[in-house]
Amino acid sequence: MLNQLRQDHANMARLLHVLSLKHKTLDAGERPNFQLVREVVDFILDYMSGFTVPLERICGERLMTRVPEVDDLITRLTTDYEALHRRLMRLSEDLDMILMDAVVPMDRFADDLGAYLEAHRAYLRAEREELFPLIREHFDEKDLEELARALPEGAERELARLQDAYPELYAEFSEAPSPLS
Repeated sequence: MLNQLRQDHANMARLLHVLSLKHKTLDAGERPNFQLVREVVDFILDYMSGFTVPLERICGERLMTRVPEVDDLITRLTTDYEALHRRLMRLSEDLDMILMDAVVPMDRFADDLGAYLEAHRAYLRAEREELFPLIREHFDEKDLEELARALPEGAERELARLQDAYPELYAEFSEAPSPLS
């Protein structure tokens, strides 16, 4: 289960890398493929609601019953997640406008995208450095098996869907460096 969580993190980091390449294109004053950016944002929104929210809810509830001092961490992660989700929703709304050829200030969009990327990377780092060690320390094999059953299938099924639905995005994703290598 922990290996699955680490792999899911690596996959999310690769998606963020794809977005960061589009951010660099914007910073260079060029227009990236906004449809591809839309696909990444949609995928991350789906993934977050289908996997991240249940993971944090399940882990948070279990950890708070076993380790009362974890309350602050769980509260902070929840608050950070909500802020991250709001940032991503704003990007999504702006992308809708851009794809409908509405006027959206590109410098503001680039700033918002950069802030989102930084916030999401910080969130992943907090999970990896603070939440995962607590799971490793306080969850036994039975807990991990229950957690695995309670969560959606994780990134592998989603990545297969990504490959079918968004072949251009999947190609860029596949070329992104893996943070685990």
